[in-house]
Amino acid sequence: MQNEGDQMTTITLLVLILFGSMLLAGGKQGFVSFLGLIFNFCLVFISVVLISYGFPYLIVTLINAVIILVISIYFGNQQGRNADIAFITSLIVVGIVILLIIPIEQWAQVQGFGPENTEDLEGLSLQLGVKFLDVSCAMTILSCLGAVAEASIAIATGLFEIEAHNPTITRAKLRSEGLLIGKEIIGTAFNTLFFGFYGELLALFIWFSRLNYSFGMIINDKIFISEFIMTLISSIGVVLTIPVTIGIFLRHKKTTI
Repeated sequence: MQNEGDQMTTITLLVLILFGSMLLAGGKQGFVSFLGLIFNFCLVFISVVLISYGFPYLIVTLINAVIILVISIYFGNQQGRNADIAFITSLIVVGIVILLIIPIEQWAQVQGFGPENTEDLEGLSLQLGVKFLDVSCAMTILSCLGAVAEASIAIATGLFEIEAHNPTITRAKLRSEGLLIGKEIIGTAFNTLFFGFYGELLALFIWFSRLNYSFGMIINDKIFISEFIMTLISSIGVVLTIPVTIGIFLRHKKTTI
């Protein structure tokens, strides 16, 4: 019981530090962004509850994904043409990614728990009344939202600033500048995704090393492959975001030359 109390105290302290940091760095906008973070957390929790009660996972996930994108893009940024373009881009890219996620998850069959979870699950029932495949698809869809939204906002904002400073810029030049912005953010985005993946599975990697897992055993491990697929899907989403954002921005460009 004391351990649970310590955990709550730690979480509360970290949340307060995060809130203070966002308020100090962003002022009013930081406060709004923090509220958006809280709302997104609540939406993810609601998604879990609705799916566990038997609601269609895809409908629940799609509705919550749209709401999460709205909050992430419009709460965390000044509303304007760049936010609108980022939102439209995110919807298109997430739609494409979903068409990729569903068949891949069906084919990979990495849903559920792996043998490494056996000790933790001992004595617990896995008859939850929910398909683990549905849960895996929903989890992968939700996991890519942040990376796609962040990339679309960065590119749209960069293009908007370039156009604002040079209203007579040609479409060809604007396209090349957009690709340059994309190249600059893509490396950072990949590093963020990779180190997030590596940090989350560090204990599992140590497990693999100490138990002398072969390469074949590693690439067939459910936990590893499930996380790896989510990382690859998010990376693909980031790559797709670059041309889609540039295309939508040029389509809505006020000055046509």
